[in-house]
Amino acid sequence: MSAASPALLHRLKRISLVTQIIIGLIAGIALALLAPEVAKSTTLIGKLFVTALKAVAPILVFVLVMASIANHKVGQETHIRPILYLYLLGTFAAAVVAVVVSTMFPSNLVLTTHDVAISAPGGIGEVLQSLLLSVVDNPVSALMNANFIGILAWAIGMGVAIRHAGDTTREVLGDLSNGVTLIVRMVICFAPLGIFGLVASTLATSGFGALIGYVHLLAVLLGCMLFVALVMNPIIVFWKLRRNPYPLVWTCLRESGITAFFTRSSAANIPVNLELSKRLGLHEDTYSVSIPLGATINMAGAAITITVLTLAAVHTLGIAVDIPTAILLSVVAAICACGASGVAGGSLLLIPLACSLFGIPSEIAMQVVAVGFIIGVLQDSAETALNSSTDVLFTAAACLGEEQKNPA
Repeated sequence: MSAASPALLHRLKRISLVTQIIIGLIAGIALALLAPEVAKSTTLIGKLFVTALKAVAPILVFVLVMASIANHKVGQETHIRPILYLYLLGTFAAAVVAVVVSTMFPSNLVLTTHDVAISAPGGIGEVLQSLLLSVVDNPVSALMNANFIGILAWAIGMGVAIRHAGDTTREVLGDLSNGVTLIVRMVICFAPLGIFGLVASTLATSGFGALIGYVHLLAVLLGCMLFVALVMNPIIVFWKLRRNPYPLVWTCLRESGITAFFTRSSAANIPVNLELSKRLGLHEDTYSVSIPLGATINMAGAAITITVLTLAAVHTLGIAVDIPTAILLSVVAAICACGASGVAGGSLLLIPLACSLFGIPSEIAMQVVAVGFIIGVLQDSAETALNSSTDVLFTAAACLGEEQKNPA
């Protein structure tokens, strides 16, 4: 028995992380169907995994970005600017897709009165103000509250300052970065077990009964996200690389999208994306900045959610939408998506802002937000999978595209 155990562990180590996650997923579904009461008790396992990811993500981003900038050699190429262009293009394109699909397949909502105590922004100016305040947030507060915009700002500032320090200081910072990365890898090793707990407890507790009344709305939402993931994003990547984009697209969806689907947090999936970027052989100085930045501003899934739910409310109320207003909605949805927090349900709080374009009062808009939380089991999971996998996809596309232009 003692000899068999190490052999079993050795075999498990040889199985890819994605395969282990699929096994955990199947086991979680089976447990929820066969023993619901037992499955409910696995909630702690899932919470421990997600909490561990969320705990390590802020300090990882801070240390990794700071070390990357501090140890950056003068004259060394990075590709942040083309990645930013791809992030913004992808988010706006997703909003346009959502407008077109929502117009072709309009959704109706049953808007009833709900007392939902949620604080939502009152206008686009408030979103921009919030972003600026996040940049100048206290560094300790930013780390404690996972304010990634503030963390990035302080990491960049400290990294630039430490570039002028001695070699020993920069070496210590590099060693600290390697140490935090090692801890992240250890946390990621527990992904299959964490996803097993998340799936089992979610299915046993909630199930999908609450989703039956919103099948059409979910079909529009998920259809838009699938179209962006499998058609729009590959087109953008092909435009950048001029070669078959699907091997890279499938890799990002499989390696990043699956874990993001279950953690439902772009911020929590940052360590997974950093690890994938390393395995893809991307430039560390680039992806150590672009991945956490993408978790904040690359929000194609959020743009789709904001647009689809807003237009569902518009159609339900019989409000006419002309082309200029639809274009304006796409722009606003893209900007709002950049301001969505990297936590579960973050995009839903920005729906009232988009609804205000059509004169929809906040009382009705908050009912739409409530609908979003009802379907969040699937909507938010798919949204996060699209957002997070696209972070790696566009980072890889930009890095590989620049390498093609300037081969070593």
